[in-house]
Amino acid sequence: MFHLILVVYNSFLNAMRSIGLFFFFSLLFVHCLRAKSDSTLLKKMEFVLDSLKERRSLDRRTTVFNLREDTLGNLVLETTDKTIAMDLYHYYDKKEAYLPLKINLLPDTSIKDTLGLVNVSVGNIRSLPKNTAEMATQALLGWELDILKKRDGYYLVRTPDKYISWLDVSAVSIKNAMEIKQWNSKRLICVADYDHVYSAPDDEALRVSDLVMGNILHYVEEDGSYYRVGFPDGRTGYVKKQSMLDYDEWKQAGEVTAENILQVAKRMMGVPYLWGGTSIKGVDCSGFTKIAYFMNGLVIPRDASQQVMVGNEVAILSGGKLDTAMALKNLRAGDLLFFASGKDRNADARITHVALYMGDGEFIHAAGKVRINSMLNNAENYDDFQTRTLVAARRYIGYVGTEGIQKL
Repeated sequence: MFHLILVVYNSFLNAMRSIGLFFFFSLLFVHCLRAKSDSTLLKKMEFVLDSLKERRSLDRRTTVFNLREDTLGNLVLETTDKTIAMDLYHYYDKKEAYLPLKINLLPDTSIKDTLGLVNVSVGNIRSLPKNTAEMATQALLGWELDILKKRDGYYLVRTPDKYISWLDVSAVSIKNAMEIKQWNSKRLICVADYDHVYSAPDDEALRVSDLVMGNILHYVEEDGSYYRVGFPDGRTGYVKKQSMLDYDEWKQAGEVTAENILQVAKRMMGVPYLWGGTSIKGVDCSGFTKIAYFMNGLVIPRDASQQVMVGNEVAILSGGKLDTAMALKNLRAGDLLFFASGKDRNADARITHVALYMGDGEFIHAAGKVRINSMLNNAENYDDFQTRTLVAARRYIGYVGTEGIQKL
């Protein structure tokens, strides 16, 4: 009897194992099918997103659009562009996709106040939220930023020229609209190349901070030959009056002329080249042109490949190649020159360098350091021109207020 019971029991266990294995492999098969389906869907969605980006000419430097799969298997679109979010959602809905689609429209809802002010003389903004990441650009003391989200001790920020990247939380003070209004009520801008803010109206006193050209501080009061000023993070100090101008008066008085732009540019002669630099501490080629225009009250695009897309085209090419005689005739001081690397590049080559035209074939640019070169092959300072190909020129003076060239 016991033997019979044991046989029946073993048969039952074997049956359960078979059924269990059947269900296990069935579930595994379904999971694999779903994973394959989800993977295919993700690829299709990425293709659609790429198509939308291309059609709308979206730029990752100025627009966030990341599509990913979260830990629960949901598709998540994170973007700053409402239109592309809706386009992707409609496509997704039309396909009746199995996976949920989440849309995270930046600024992130976890961010209470979405405005900030840079509180160091030069804020180094990086491509990723970590100290070892490459520097993408810089923002100066007192500049207003949009705060998009927070991660790993960094804020994802958008600068006045719409550039989006990561800034260390210690370099920015978060503000609400009322605090920004109070900050803007009375500002001073640093017009000296370099200076310092002191703890007392005495240049032998303890320093509060360094200053560079373009820094903005809040006016508190006058004290002899000093201004008492406030920082975005609440610090106060004293700076020599001769280094500062009333921001609003400076902005109204500044006339956008070639002479004024080149005057700023020439003050940076010898400043070292720095990838991502947009301050007198160090500049890359487009950061150099950007600060020359900024100190004349204009916000222009950040990178050379963006700067070449705005302003008015100046004819310098004949048959797709540089016509030096035509360039000398058509170019005016203050125009921007755009270059491609290497020789024999065509007019559609990728822009890798930008310079400010000075006149008589000479241009000033950041290459190793800020220096002056010539496009004329009989000039002593022609040498650098041989390593680049001039493929385009743009005029900003006279086109203030058009797309990409805006008053502060």
